[in-house]
Amino acid sequence: MRSTFSRILLAIFLFILASSVNAQKKMAYKGFPSLVWPKLYNITFVKTQDRLGEVDKPVFTDAVKALNGKQITLPGYMVPFENGMKGNHFMLSSLPLNACFFCGVGGPETVVEVFSTKPIAYTEKPIEIQGKLMLNDRNPDQMIYIVENAEVLGEAGL
Repeated sequence: MRSTFSRILLAIFLFILASSVNAQKKMAYKGFPSLVWPKLYNITFVKTQDRLGEVDKPVFTDAVKALNGKQITLPGYMVPFENGMKGNHFMLSSLPLNACFFCGVGGPETVVEVFSTKPIAYTEKPIEIQGKLMLNDRNPDQMIYIVENAEVLGEAGL
């Protein structure tokens, strides 16, 4: 009797252990780690004046300047910008929507403004995009990082 009870406890323990390992595997990012986001995070700002008054002007590092005008690939979460659920102009956040720049957690360096070649339907799932990175330190009506001619490569599996 005791042997049967021990086997049942062992089976339950192994089942729970296997379930937790599978849950951790599902959370693993299947794509390449982003080498671009960490570079974009490394930014400083200086106070300056423009036609509207005092603004924070971004100061880009040499590593980020080297990416200006280059094709980049970024994983992230869509933040609808215009037209709600489908459009070719949206934000891509390195953080989930509930922790993104617009919710007060991340800074402006955690999002890029995206102009895609085709309209993209909004999804809550993380995606991966590819396009040309443009740095913006002049127009306060746009984000500091802009990705032009972007294409969605698919789900990122973050």
